[in-house]
Amino acid sequence: MIGPTGETLGIMSSAKALEQAYDRGLDLVMMSAQATPPVCKIMDYGKYCFERDKREKEARKKQQTVELKEIQLSCRIDTHDFETKVRHALRFLSDGNKVRVVMKFKGREMSHTEIGREVLAKFEEACSESGTVDKKPVLDGRFMSMVISPVKAK
Repeated sequence: MIGPTGETLGIMSSAKALEQAYDRGLDLVMMSAQATPPVCKIMDYGKYCFERDKREKEARKKQQTVELKEIQLSCRIDTHDFETKVRHALRFLSDGNKVRVVMKFKGREMSHTEIGREVLAKFEEACSESGTVDKKPVLDGRFMSMVISPVKAK
């Protein structure tokens, strides 16, 4: 049994503990049911729940969610389109999101996957200041993809 200020009150029956709690206008809360004997504390349960929820809300506010943004390319992409896609990727990386770059192959382009690898290598080089490659280019069916994650700011 633990008192409202944190002092140990010793081992006592549940009826006596309840009586002490209600005499002080507080609640009897079981803190650890697995312990022998179980540990109970006299406290204001409503205030305890409020403070616990407040702490959890603060923790949720501080954690950062990372989204996975996708950029699609083709092996016949022109230079201006390529630069536009790079700018989009740099914006996503600066926001702290990961970027998946997907190269689509259509028809006979499948026989020239080395062109796709060259374009992805060029893309990786263009984004090298803002991000690092997590997953190297991998061919999966008609798609070749790689994942770039943002560089941690110091």
